Amino acid sequence: VQLQASGGGLVQAGDSLRLSCVASGRAFSTYGMAWFRQAPGKEREFVSVINWSGRTTAYADSVKGRFTISRDNAENTVYLQMNSLKFEDTAVYYCAAGVRGTGYSARVYDYWGQGTLLTVSS
Repeated sequence: VQLQASGGGLVQAGDSLRLSCVASGRAFSTYGMAWFRQAPGKEREFVSVINWSGRTTAYADSVKGRFTISRDNAENTVYLQMNSLKFEDTAVYYCAAGVRGTGYSARVYDYWGQGTLLTVSS
Protein backbone atom coordinates (compact mmCIF):
# COMPACT_ATOMS: atom_id res chain seq x y z
CA VAL A 1 0.00 0.00 0.00
CA GLN A 2 1.31 3.43 -0.92
CA LEU A 3 -0.11 6.61 0.54
CA GLN A 4 0.33 9.97 -1.14
CA ALA A 5 -0.50 13.02 0.97
CA SER A 6 -0.99 16.44 -0.54
CA GLY A 7 -2.57 19.81 0.06
CA GLY A 8 -0.15 21.43 2.45
CA GLY A 9 1.10 24.94 1.97
CA LEU A 10 1.59 28.36 3.50
CA VAL A 11 -1.52 29.99 4.93
CA GLN A 12 -2.38 32.72 7.41
CA ALA A 13 -3.89 32.18 10.82
CA GLY A 14 -7.63 31.84 10.52
CA ASP A 15 -7.51 30.35 7.03
CA SER A 16 -8.79 26.95 5.95
CA LEU A 17 -7.09 24.17 4.04
CA ARG A 18 -7.89 20.61 3.05
CA LEU A 19 -5.37 17.82 3.01
CA SER A 20 -5.83 14.73 0.88
CA CYS A 21 -4.30 11.30 1.05
CA VAL A 22 -4.71 8.86 -1.81
CA ALA A 23 -4.03 5.18 -1.27
CA SER A 24 -3.05 2.56 -3.77
CA GLY A 25 -4.55 -0.91 -3.81
CA ARG A 26 -8.01 -2.40 -3.54
CA ALA A 27 -8.27 -2.81 0.22
CA PHE A 28 -8.52 0.85 1.16
CA SER A 29 -12.15 0.51 2.24
CA THR A 30 -11.11 -1.98 4.92
CA TYR A 31 -8.42 0.20 6.50
CA GLY A 32 -8.66 2.50 9.43
CA MET A 33 -7.11 5.82 8.42
CA ALA A 34 -5.51 8.52 10.50
CA TRP A 35 -3.67 11.78 10.34
CA PHE A 36 -0.68 12.54 12.49
CA ARG A 37 1.55 15.59 12.53
CA GLN A 38 5.05 16.46 13.58
CA ALA A 39 6.12 19.99 14.36
CA PRO A 40 9.78 21.03 14.26
CA GLY A 41 11.61 19.71 17.28
CA LYS A 42 8.60 17.76 18.53
CA GLU A 43 7.43 14.18 18.44
CA ARG A 44 4.82 12.96 16.01
CA GLU A 45 1.35 13.36 17.47
CA PHE A 46 -2.10 12.06 16.74
CA VAL A 47 -4.51 14.43 14.98
CA SER A 48 -7.54 12.47 13.82
CA VAL A 49 -8.78 9.01 12.92
CA ILE A 50 -11.62 7.52 10.91
CA ASN A 51 -12.77 3.93 10.77
CA TRP A 52 -13.20 1.90 7.60
CA SER A 53 -16.81 2.96 7.02
CA GLY A 54 -16.37 6.60 7.93
CA ARG A 55 -19.01 6.40 10.62
CA THR A 56 -16.63 6.71 13.54
CA THR A 57 -14.15 9.53 13.94
CA ALA A 58 -12.02 10.96 16.70
CA TYR A 59 -9.87 14.03 17.17
CA ALA A 60 -7.10 15.33 19.32
CA ASP A 61 -8.35 17.96 21.75
CA SER A 62 -6.15 20.55 20.09
CA VAL A 63 -8.04 20.30 16.79
CA LYS A 64 -11.51 19.29 17.93
CA GLY A 65 -14.15 21.59 16.48
CA ARG A 66 -11.76 22.95 13.84
CA PHE A 67 -10.69 19.87 11.86
CA THR A 68 -12.89 17.32 10.12
CA ILE A 69 -11.74 13.97 8.81
CA SER A 70 -13.64 12.18 6.07
CA ARG A 71 -13.06 9.51 3.47
CA ASP A 72 -14.25 8.50 0.03
CA ASN A 73 -13.76 4.78 -0.36
CA ALA A 74 -14.67 4.90 -4.03
CA GLU A 75 -11.74 7.26 -4.57
CA ASN A 76 -9.35 5.60 -2.10
CA THR A 77 -8.96 8.97 -0.44
CA VAL A 78 -9.04 10.33 3.07
CA TYR A 79 -9.34 14.06 3.73
CA LEU A 80 -8.58 16.42 6.56
CA GLN A 81 -10.50 19.67 6.40
CA MET A 82 -8.76 22.22 8.59
CA ASN A 83 -10.51 25.44 9.56
CA SER A 84 -9.53 28.33 11.81
CA LEU A 85 -5.90 27.41 11.46
CA LYS A 86 -3.49 28.50 14.16
CA PHE A 87 0.24 29.06 14.19
CA GLU A 88 0.62 25.99 16.38
CA ASP A 89 -0.91 23.83 13.63
CA THR A 90 2.32 24.28 11.69
CA ALA A 91 3.74 20.81 11.09
CA VAL A 92 4.33 18.07 8.59
CA TYR A 93 1.10 16.11 8.32
CA TYR A 94 1.20 12.38 7.71
CA CYS A 95 -1.60 10.05 6.74
CA ALA A 96 -1.50 6.48 7.94
CA ALA A 97 -3.39 3.27 7.23
CA GLY A 98 -4.14 0.55 9.73
CA VAL A 99 -4.88 -2.95 8.49
CA ARG A 100 -6.15 -4.10 11.88
CA GLY A 101 -8.22 -1.05 12.70
CA THR A 102 -7.66 2.30 14.33
CA GLY A 103 -6.16 3.87 17.39
CA TYR A 104 -4.41 6.91 18.75
CA SER A 105 -0.93 5.45 18.72
CA ALA A 106 1.31 5.58 15.67
CA ARG A 107 2.25 1.95 16.37
CA VAL A 108 -1.22 0.85 15.28
CA TYR A 109 -0.62 1.87 11.69
CA ASP A 110 1.06 -0.22 9.05
CA TYR A 111 1.51 2.20 6.19
CA TRP A 112 2.53 5.85 6.11
CA GLY A 113 2.52 8.60 3.55
CA GLN A 114 5.48 10.85 2.94
CA GLY A 115 4.00 13.87 4.68
CA THR A 116 2.84 17.26 3.52
CA LEU A 117 4.00 20.49 5.12
CA LEU A 118 1.56 23.00 6.53
CA THR A 119 2.91 26.37 7.59
CA VAL A 120 0.59 28.80 9.33
CA SER A 121 1.81 32.35 9.65
CA SER A 122 0.59 34.35 12.60
